[in-house]
Amino acid sequence: MDEGTFQLCRASAFGLAVVLAFALQSITPHARLRGSWPVNGGLWFLSAVVVGLVCGACAFSVADWAARQQVGLLNWATTPMWLSLVVTIITLDLISYGWHRANHRIAVLWRFHQVHHSDPTFTTSTGLRFHPGELLLSLPIRLVAVVVLGAPAVGVLAFEVVFTFANLVEHGDIDLPQRGERVLGRVFVTPALHRRHHTRMGPERDTNFGTIFSGWDRLLGTFTASDSSAVVDTGLPGLSQVTLTEALALPMHVRQ
Repeated sequence: MDEGTFQLCRASAFGLAVVLAFALQSITPHARLRGSWPVNGGLWFLSAVVVGLVCGACAFSVADWAARQQVGLLNWATTPMWLSLVVTIITLDLISYGWHRANHRIAVLWRFHQVHHSDPTFTTSTGLRFHPGELLLSLPIRLVAVVVLGAPAVGVLAFEVVFTFANLVEHGDIDLPQRGERVLGRVFVTPALHRRHHTRMGPERDTNFGTIFSGWDRLLGTFTASDSSAVVDTGLPGLSQVTLTEALALPMHVRQ
């Protein structure tokens, strides 16, 4: 696989994930929210431009370099590709869990991450609401993890595809059937579980940090149960809808 194929697959997966998440919102809505598209879409566009200029397909480049230099655990172990894919997805999701948790614990990281939580609505577009600074700060962590693990480029792509679908669907204004929700929630992060994480006030905001798998929260003591019957007031205390300019400037003002 070359860099062009990597970029094309990643872009295609993003488009399909958007369509799926919006379809689920339309078919089985939770609160019928309109969302904060002007701000969230603006932040996504700016982040895509900034990260694209700084990094581009650097995850592919780093994974390709590690493979050629035989650097990293999976390259040393010469594991079969199917196992490398599974280990890469699981490990990078654990790294994502740790990074997300750090964003709630470390003051300078929270300054940027609070932009994501500042959305008073909770819809698929919330999954696009990240300050460019937060994404830039996460890059070294993610790239080091790829090198240390020795993740293959196709494994990194598989993780990014699964992560994209999980991120957009779990931020959706979506109700799931209770039985299906209970079954899925044992393994994966559902919209109801992540909606609880976006609560405006209360200790639940520091729980349910997972993106793909809910097991990390269960194992590490940060799990809070939730289902689609729960009504969650989302956003940040004392903050209503903000403009794109105000969202970009929000890291200069800390909100708890």
